[in-house]
Amino acid sequence: MDLRTSINLNPLKPYHCRSLTSLKPLQPHHLQLKLFKSNPISTKLTTFISATSMSIEAPPKASNPSFLDQKESGFLRFVKYHGLGNDFILVDNRDSFEPKVTPEQAVKLCDRNFGIGADGVIFAMPGINGTDYSMRIFNSDGSEPEMCGNGVRCFARFIVELENLQGKQSFTVHTGAGLIVPEIQDDGRVRVDMGQPILTASDVPTKLKATKDQAVIKAGLDVEGVTWNVTCVSMGNPHCVTFGTTQSQALQVDNLNLSDLGPKFEHHEVFPARTNTEFVQVFSHSHLKMRVWERGAGATLACGTGACAVVVAAVLEGHSERNCTVDLPGGPLEIEWREEDNHIYMTGPAKVVFYGSVSL
Repeated sequence: MDLRTSINLNPLKPYHCRSLTSLKPLQPHHLQLKLFKSNPISTKLTTFISATSMSIEAPPKASNPSFLDQKESGFLRFVKYHGLGNDFILVDNRDSFEPKVTPEQAVKLCDRNFGIGADGVIFAMPGINGTDYSMRIFNSDGSEPEMCGNGVRCFARFIVELENLQGKQSFTVHTGAGLIVPEIQDDGRVRVDMGQPILTASDVPTKLKATKDQAVIKAGLDVEGVTWNVTCVSMGNPHCVTFGTTQSQALQVDNLNLSDLGPKFEHHEVFPARTNTEFVQVFSHSHLKMRVWERGAGATLACGTGACAVVVAAVLEGHSERNCTVDLPGGPLEIEWREEDNHIYMTGPAKVVFYGSVSL
């Protein structure tokens, strides 16, 4: 696999390591680095050297075609985004329902040592059943989840760039979890109507016995001799939310050994489709903190559907109100579970990391 992600080589144009934290104009004594594509005659390199800092000149914003519009035989162009550190490789797949990357290739691309490094690969595809677009995801282990909350925010920002949209925008997206409607806010954050939570045990799915109205709320789950109180929620993908064990009601989530605990929940026999697991600490009725073990991705810095499931579980168990700030390792998300329509709304950032191309 030939990776050209950190710096993209292009004839006679300085290119292509553009950070989402916008590049500032070069100041005196900065190092300016321009790379030109090699040819048989010469390789040009111009440098202005400084001992303190370096800037890489971004491509001009004139009427030139965008990076993703430029074609390069044998190479797949992509943009890497992150939502609170939950990072994804975004691929423009609007011309086909067939992903341009296979699950096996996704595993290699997501490898943080030998690939680009990401929690998953997301494809922007043509719409289905009247929607504007479709979204598919391959996790870093090659599995395909129904949906991803942080991923859909990144997807929304990606569509805005692909379509060159300006200002406040909203559109419909078909996912494996159903219809999702992201909206770009004036401040650049993305607000997403995540739909209604699913609580019926068989639909989550879980084999745990329902404790109230066919839902699993604060039920006991034995994990290697320790009984955890869990509430099961589906946001189109399964979640197991816990605020503590029967012996210790209040969790200190930063003290948990997630790499040990997470797989035991994910692969527990009561979750036939495996599960995402959220461990939650309560600060107040409007402020929660969580750590997550994602099905197919492991410990991640953020999980949007997980944050939604956490607020649902917190309300059902009496820990919180319906409007909460949820702290994740990568930063906060604003979650609202509306009583009037039973829909959950998630608001948070999505930012570009860099642009790149790769030979598969």
